[in-house]
Amino acid sequence: MNAWYTILLLVVSNIFMTFAWYGHLKLQQLKLITTNTPLIVVILISWGIAFAEYSCQVPANRMGYQGNGGAFILMQLKVIQEVITLLIFTIFSVVFFRGEQLHWNHFVAFGCLIAAVYFVFLK
Repeated sequence: MNAWYTILLLVVSNIFMTFAWYGHLKLQQLKLITTNTPLIVVILISWGIAFAEYSCQVPANRMGYQGNGGAFILMQLKVIQEVITLLIFTIFSVVFFRGEQLHWNHFVAFGCLIAAVYFVFLK
């Protein structure tokens, strides 16, 4: 069960991370902020969102790490996190940025990530 809590926290963390990193671009499209909005304001907004991200990411890594009684070695945690990051980002970009499209090479890259997960979990 610990492994599933870790993965759930990583998913939630990556949702916040994606909004912290790229949400301001969507806010610009919606005209809620402009290119004239001071960069420090955009950074502070992103840091506020990133706080929520770290509030999930750090517990996920602590709970999931085998050295703390978790289910994963460090390399497995990182590969899982990267796969989740790209899945969340893909959904985010397709849903929130309608002009972004997936192409064949993106699917090949996803296949390589699935292979990476397979290989990192080999004994």
